Amino acid sequence: MKEGIFKPLEFPNGLQIKNRLVMAPMATKSSFENGMVTLDELEYYKRRSENLGAVITSAAKVEEQGSVPGSISIATERHVANLTKLASTIHKNGTKAIMQLFHVGRSQTSADSKGYQAVSASAISSGKPGAEVPRSLSQEEVLAMIDKFKTATIRAIKAGFDGVEIHGANTYLIQQFFSPHSNQREDRWGGNLNKRSRFPIEIIRAVKEAVKEYADRPFAIGFRITMEERYERGITFDDSIYLLNKIKKEGIDYIHLSLDDYKQSSKRELDNTISILQRTIAAIGSNIPIIGVGNVHDSHDVRNIFKQGASLVAVGRQLIIDPDWAWKIKNDQEKLTRTVLLEQDKENLKIPDKMWEYMRSRPGWLPMKSFDEQ
Repeated sequence: MKEGIFKPLEFPNGLQIKNRLVMAPMATKSSFENGMVTLDELEYYKRRSENLGAVITSAAKVEEQGSVPGSISIATERHVANLTKLASTIHKNGTKAIMQLFHVGRSQTSADSKGYQAVSASAISSGKPGAEVPRSLSQEEVLAMIDKFKTATIRAIKAGFDGVEIHGANTYLIQQFFSPHSNQREDRWGGNLNKRSRFPIEIIRAVKEAVKEYADRPFAIGFRITMEERYERGITFDDSIYLLNKIKKEGIDYIHLSLDDYKQSSKRELDNTISILQRTIAAIGSNIPIIGVGNVHDSHDVRNIFKQGASLVAVGRQLIIDPDWAWKIKNDQEKLTRTVLLEQDKENLKIPDKMWEYMRSRPGWLPMKSFDEQ
């Protein structure tokens, strides 16, 4: 079974990765204010990429204003040289580098953006504490936003990345256009399910155009999706299956589910205990690579995800705790896996200061112990 984990995979476009483990995209909170990648971030990725098939970077903003503090930027040409260093760092270990592209939409606050008003599909607040009412994008601005994803893809190609992942999950802008909670437009970008699907589909088409025009090598396109929302008027599982079937017809290379736990079932349909991962694969088929993710700690979790039909497994928090996790599985040393983050190991684990403080501000997200707690 260990051999299955470390078996190569070829995406539909021809890109090959050396095994079935990928690093999940996780915010480091550590880029410079101008979106340039820091040396701390390069060390963080270098320390974790060696034994993986691919690394999906933390989300890179396609527009200067459309992010949260500490995000990577791919919004201008001046960022290309800096991003080339990131791609090269990941490549040093024979691992493929995939850049995640996003815009936060209404998830941004004016305090984060020096007074810039957040934008979204409609002028509707998320309802979360402290949430602000965004400005609705005009039709011209919607088209310009789609083009920014295309331009960002061109920059990712120039910087040497092996693919891009379109971030259509985690309540960010693309999800906001798809959700009936946040999108109450009455034009071609909102209304019925088909119209609400138009924004993500047009972004995929624009990204594909960029790859066709500029890539001189196999270059993967992935899409990350949150399958349902808890809002009463939010995205349902069936809504997402509708969108995924449309996405499949566009011919992308993989689908990446955004899950807190790969075993989790519906948060809306409480009588349905089948996992979201298993239901998704059953509904759309396994003829496109699916990445399973969420609360993966050991090889047992990896195999359980494969049993549900996924082709790849994304690992996040466990790789923060133990960058050598995949090596230990491959070399029969799994019993030595780290399970707790100790403050004295922070330097060896190459965790940036801002990322460390952010994790400490979220008790329970990771098992951590400071000097005082040991």
